[in-house]
Amino acid sequence: MASDDEEEYGYFYDDDDAEEDAAAGLEQAPAPPPGRSADYRAITQESLPAAQKQDLSTVMNLLNVKQHQARALLIHHRWRIDGIYDRLDKGRECMLRDAGIVLQENNMAAAGSTTPWRIVHCNVCFEDISMGVVLTMDCGHCFCNDCWTQHFYAAVESGKKQIRCMEVNCPAFCDEEHVRRLLGQKYPEMAKRFNRFLLESYLEDNDSVKWCPSTPNCGRAIRVGAGERYCEVECPCGLSFCFNCMAQAHSPCPCTIWEKWNAKRSEGESIKWILANTKSCPKCFKPIEKNGGCNLVRCKCGQCMCWLCGGGTGLEHTWTSIAGHSCNRYKEESGGKTADTSREQMQRYKHYYDRFKIHSDSCGVEKQKLGPTLKERVMLLEADLQRPLSIRDGDWLIRAHRRLLVSRQVLSRSYVFAYYMFGGDLRMQPRVRAGLGVAKNLFEDQQEQLEQHVERLSELLAGADVVVMPEAEIVQAKQKAVTFVKTVERLCGEMYKCIQDELVTLLVEPVTIAPYRPDGPDNAEELTA
Repeated sequence: MASDDEEEYGYFYDDDDAEEDAAAGLEQAPAPPPGRSADYRAITQESLPAAQKQDLSTVMNLLNVKQHQARALLIHHRWRIDGIYDRLDKGRECMLRDAGIVLQENNMAAAGSTTPWRIVHCNVCFEDISMGVVLTMDCGHCFCNDCWTQHFYAAVESGKKQIRCMEVNCPAFCDEEHVRRLLGQKYPEMAKRFNRFLLESYLEDNDSVKWCPSTPNCGRAIRVGAGERYCEVECPCGLSFCFNCMAQAHSPCPCTIWEKWNAKRSEGESIKWILANTKSCPKCFKPIEKNGGCNLVRCKCGQCMCWLCGGGTGLEHTWTSIAGHSCNRYKEESGGKTADTSREQMQRYKHYYDRFKIHSDSCGVEKQKLGPTLKERVMLLEADLQRPLSIRDGDWLIRAHRRLLVSRQVLSRSYVFAYYMFGGDLRMQPRVRAGLGVAKNLFEDQQEQLEQHVERLSELLAGADVVVMPEAEIVQAKQKAVTFVKTVERLCGEMYKCIQDELVTLLVEPVTIAPYRPDGPDNAEELTA
């Protein structure tokens, strides 16, 4: 027989099976959604060479090319190995040629004899030089070592990480080993600078790697999987951010909308003050602040108004009355009254801003106060050896708390999305307004249900003092937590699907949101050197 409390929360369970069901619910984290990548890595200065070498080795083995040629090809494709695979369908030679890569095997002059006693003419310094002090690149062009050295020095000094052959209009890139060797002999500091340029190219020219935007900067760069531009990542330093726009994690809100919101957010407190302390002029609708005791106020446009009701009046008045005006009787709003659109817009913004901020603040409290409290309760519960082992395991509280924080953040940001999506600020495709109304009702229903269940989960975790609770109550609390967690996960997933499939498809400019993760942004693991 279900209790009234169980009927209210919408689930039923049998005491005999409760412990078994609870163990199956939160003992394990849910399986990752299809397509989720586990290849998120945090790269430090020490592990940067290893990260770069992984990609270089892959391309060198795939195409049987030298390291500098593999690097040139990767830079050409923004370090996207999947892009190289796609281009490989058109042929190896064509792909290398498009990237400006010349193979030595295709050039007889570069592959020919390098007899030391042979004399060659350098076309830069116009000297006849012994072949022993002449360097020939893959393209077959040869110049004396001194001229090559000065060419390399000038290129590195100007900030180039890829140095082309000195021959006019030659597209070939110079071998990195030759550059290091000649610069190292005469300009060792410039050789170190060149090496640094090559390492930094992995970060600067790579669409899959970006610096962590933490302040102060933690010194890590985050690498995501190929093609995962719209994703959210948590750096080992603890910062969660959107990989696409580098702002704080903001899904299910698209990047463009979040950027608009951040620009407008500074107006929030000002709008609240305006609504609380001003009234709109009935003629020009500009906000007016009363700065005296008299209830007849005159706007800069010349219109007089009654401060009590906001209605327009004449100028003639006394301390006790305004000529021809009375507002002590309540009157229903007339349909023909001119709308104060500016104040309505402020009221609408306040509605969404208040809910965004309330849920954001609640998330902060639940993270900073509830989180440590739950950890302490779990620690004390696990130390109580008088209880059965299955009862002492309190990890379900920590996992449920994590889902609470994520769903609270989703709920908070959903109000940002709703403010712009349903406010007429975004360009819609022609003839979609009718469809927008249906999708809006669906979205707001999901938002309302999510709000209710998030509050219930928060209430449950705050009251779950497992240290003093009897074992039967712990099992029941665990089962309730399982039910609420599954419900908020389902509602969050449905809201994301509604936004991506039903709402943003109505916009003229297509946008994409990061996929829903029940545990929050993916963790980037440290890449070992």
